Amino acid sequence: MGGSFDPIHIGHLVAASEVAHRFDLDQVVFSPTGEAWHKPEDGRAPSELRYLMTVVATAADPRFRVTRVDIDRPGPTYTVDTLRDLREELADDHPGHTAEWYFITGADALADIVGWRDPERILSEVHLVGVTRPGHALADPGLPQARVSMLEIPALAISSTDIRARVRAGAPITYLVPEGVAHLIAKHGLYRPGS
Repeated sequence: MGGSFDPIHIGHLVAASEVAHRFDLDQVVFSPTGEAWHKPEDGRAPSELRYLMTVVATAADPRFRVTRVDIDRPGPTYTVDTLRDLREELADDHPGHTAEWYFITGADALADIVGWRDPERILSEVHLVGVTRPGHALADPGLPQARVSMLEIPALAISSTDIRARVRAGAPITYLVPEGVAHLIAKHGLYRPGS
């Protein structure tokens, strides 16, 4: 499951849990982006803090783990590179083990796959799972049905953009993010005006 996780929130965790259940996945590997090629950096949390928030948020679920492949790779983050590096990382952890790969992303991001780097390769290597995100309708992206699934997630109108805006406005984020993530946001003064 790739994303900026800026910050990671309950909606991300519910989506990961739901996809793991529906597709009988052994684990979900969260991959926070390093330098996102398509998102501005202004007002964003540094990659190390986004990684730390993701580790804190996922620690209680044994099916979840977090990788640093995108954080440690210099330059922009592209899904095709993430998949390559994850395969290498997991091959080192489990020599000789073969696995079926799924890539979980927001349905809105999936609709833009033709703009991704090397989309044909991605489609040939993984099964894409597009999940609903707040404010986005679940629509068929016109991709091969055998390689793509669209999944309705229990309605959670939570978004990282809204959480950042709430922090800037001094509004509570309790129950929108895991408690440890809220603590890190406060401790490091993330998303506040001037930060």
